[in-house]
Amino acid sequence: MSNKSSILVFLDDNQKPYGEFSVPINFELDTRKLVDGDHILKIISKDPNGKEGIRKIPFSVRNGPAIAIEGIKENEIVDGIIPIMINAYGKGDQKQFLIEGSETPHSIPAWLWVVIVGFIGWAIYYAVTAMKMSL
Repeated sequence: MSNKSSILVFLDDNQKPYGEFSVPINFELDTRKLVDGDHILKIISKDPNGKEGIRKIPFSVRNGPAIAIEGIKENEIVDGIIPIMINAYGKGDQKQFLIEGSETPHSIPAWLWVVIVGFIGWAIYYAVTAMKMSL
């Protein structure tokens, strides 16, 4: 019997372990081999006496191009004609960052329009009152 604990690492519902290791371990999980979406990393540890411990770590993989949508939200109730803007962009590889297409344009938020109109209104009011005092 070994004096060290051992660890079995499973990915999703696979019956075959991703790896079997003696502790402590360091390993790299290559997510490029996984499909985009939700996954579960399940770790089963066994101590030298044979007792087991289980830990499940849910995570999401997004290696494919990111998709940004403006104009409609999840579970939103809509009617009429809806303008929708969709952008999809990849991040390139780990050594080179792609500038072109990596930013999603957004419309100007309503609160910014309120601030701009309020500032212009205040500027006109200030100009009119300043002219009255100089006359």
